[in-house]
Amino acid sequence: MTTSELNTSGVDRQLVDMMDAVFADYRDTHPPTGPVRRDTELWSRLDQLGLVRLSGSEEAGGSGASWYDAAELMSAAVRHGVRAPLAEHDVLACWLLEAVGAPIDGAARTVCTLDASGTATAVPWASAAEKIVVIWRDKDIHLVADADCADLRITPGCNLIGEPRDTVSAEVSALTGVAATQELLTKLRLRSALVRSIQVCAALDRILELCVEHTCSRTQFGRPLSKFQAIQHLIADIAAEAALARAATETALAAAIGSDWSAPNLGFLVAVARSCAGHATSVAVRNGHQALGAIGTTIEHRLPEYTRAALAWRCEFGSVRHWDEEVTREALAAGAAGLWSLITD
Repeated sequence: MTTSELNTSGVDRQLVDMMDAVFADYRDTHPPTGPVRRDTELWSRLDQLGLVRLSGSEEAGGSGASWYDAAELMSAAVRHGVRAPLAEHDVLACWLLEAVGAPIDGAARTVCTLDASGTATAVPWASAAEKIVVIWRDKDIHLVADADCADLRITPGCNLIGEPRDTVSAEVSALTGVAATQELLTKLRLRSALVRSIQVCAALDRILELCVEHTCSRTQFGRPLSKFQAIQHLIADIAAEAALARAATETALAAAIGSDWSAPNLGFLVAVARSCAGHATSVAVRNGHQALGAIGTTIEHRLPEYTRAALAWRCEFGSVRHWDEEVTREALAAGAAGLWSLITD
């Protein structure tokens, strides 16, 4: 999503500028090297600025900002290529703790749902967290515990761009949890999915910008690459797909915020957003690397940062196929009489 579009929903321009300045300064002084880790110095600075718990209520120690502000923070981090578990900590883990009435301290968190064996795989940022909000099923109810990482077994792993995606195991009998309703868990699922859609859209926008910059400045046969019709078609397709993904994501986000994540068609709208973002990624990655050629695959160029990120994120919290099937199921269930209201309400 773009800054101008988010600002129409009330995001403060000065807040956006501050986010960009913080991430730009960090990236200038911390070029990516090696595995991705949570930088405690950056985390401390973001915490001092009130950005770590940006959307949390003031009563629970947050900044009381909106989801639009949180979405802009996620997008700003993506634009500058800064990796941090801001979404996992703020709008997922800490939100769930606040929703179930649990106390929240200053520890960095992520969240996961354990299976019947007490294991969760591909947990974002688990090995970089201090606490993990753990969800598990106990007979007919779900329980939530704010567990110290020292009390869990964490096996490190990573995704395509080196972000921690770890395996977490727990002895649930040793955990003390509070009950969480199915409604809360459904909201968590939709929040998680929409977080990745927001991040993918931000990556697609940067792919487009980099392609436009390169093709306008690089000359071949005496004229800029952007003057060649084949190149224009490649860039136009990226722009169209990115715009579609962004529009679908913004529609889902607006419906979520306007209904406190309880709109009857929200599941469908989130599925559409994830489906559009997933398929847009295929076009943007293919066309972007075709437009830039060999230079776009080098470590000196920033294009792979965004193409690989989009590919990694589109498969998390549900694959592209999963969300395609979800769109199909929702549409079939609505039937001919209910499809229009499913899309527009």
